[in-house]
Amino acid sequence: KMETISSVITHKDKQGIGRITINRPDAYNALSLACMQSLIGAFKLLSADDGVRVIILSGAGKGFCAGHDLAEMRSNSDKEFQQLTFSTCATLMLSIIQSPKPVIAKVHGVATAAGCQLVASCDLAVAEETTRFATPGVNLGLFCSTPMVALSRNVSPKHAMEMLLLGDFISAQRAHEMGFINYLARADELEQRVDELAAKIASKSSLTLKIGKRAFYQQLEKNLADAYDYCGQVMVENMMAKDAQEGITAFIEKRTPLWCDE
Repeated sequence: KMETISSVITHKDKQGIGRITINRPDAYNALSLACMQSLIGAFKLLSADDGVRVIILSGAGKGFCAGHDLAEMRSNSDKEFQQLTFSTCATLMLSIIQSPKPVIAKVHGVATAAGCQLVASCDLAVAEETTRFATPGVNLGLFCSTPMVALSRNVSPKHAMEMLLLGDFISAQRAHEMGFINYLARADELEQRVDELAAKIASKSSLTLKIGKRAFYQQLEKNLADAYDYCGQVMVENMMAKDAQEGITAFIEKRTPLWCDE
């Protein structure tokens, strides 16, 4: 079937908060190829927008995201289509990591397989307390090898392997204990909790956030000595920025800084 153009809804408000909503509620927001391509486009759009300071990713309907569209993958069983699906998925996950804006996952219902991978790829995650998470591929004969990449960079190896080998659902509370989720919220408080978090981040210098987010993911891949060397250089460059000068001056003068994002 043809997919409507609105499998992803993008919105931004005057406070500098960008919102991306996966809009395939009838399919539990499964990541069809077209949906992933739309998401990549949405992240590109908001990442390049100077008026956007932070991005919230959420899912429409009953759940956040049920992962890849298995019906689509089964009906297009040739190898080229599978390769395109997984390379597009990797591009999507990298577009979140490489976005200069912090990305918050606003999670409810279920986040499974590649949906779990999306949550793991976001910088922060807030979940409604009845949300359930799983990497259930092992139960289908298709191990969650690509979700594993993001998952294993979020939680300890034992926790990652527990989810990957068992394929069972875990509760939001368990996900929180594992450090997979930053905050839990009641259903009626999820919106407010995420918006408060986004507003707090939006009040910072967007230049500083951009420098820091990039450095965070770069240093993760380096050995300890190289990470210090790299981050030392980042701090030197950051120190030269107008916003660092203003921020330090404001701190000494006991006033609120006025960011110019330079």
